[in-house]
Parts: sequence; structure tokens; C-alpha cells
Amino acid sequence: MSKTLEFKVFCFEAYRAEKKMTGRQAMQLFMQYGVLDYLEECYDVLHTTGREYLIEDIDLFIAARQSA
Repeated sequence: MSKTLEFKVFCFEAYRAEKKMTGRQAMQLFMQYGVLDYLEECYDVLHTTGREYLIEDIDLFIAARQSA
């Protein structure tokens, strides 16, 4: 498994657990707003941050896409 894939899985599972979502709900949300692509594009910066920051950053990313 590549480092970026491992990171995306970690972020996905952390977000899903924090938001008490099913895997299907979380994947629909991530696909709808392009979260997985964002995580891959910004891997170099984001992989150095902590779990809480990542969840907050994903929330901000989604919110920005919802208001656009």
C-alpha cells in the first residue's frame, strides 16, 4: 500500500468515526466533494498534522465546496 493511500484510509476512517457515519455515508460525502483528491494533492503538508487538525481541515474543505 502506498503512503498516500494509507494516509487517505487513515483520514477517511478518522473522519467517519468522529462523525459517527457509516462507511457508505462517509464515502458518498468524500466523493461528492472531492476529499480524496484533496488529501492526495496536499499529502506533503497534511500528513505531518494530527488527527484533530485533519478532521477540522476536511470539515473546512467540505464547507467551502458546499458554499460554492
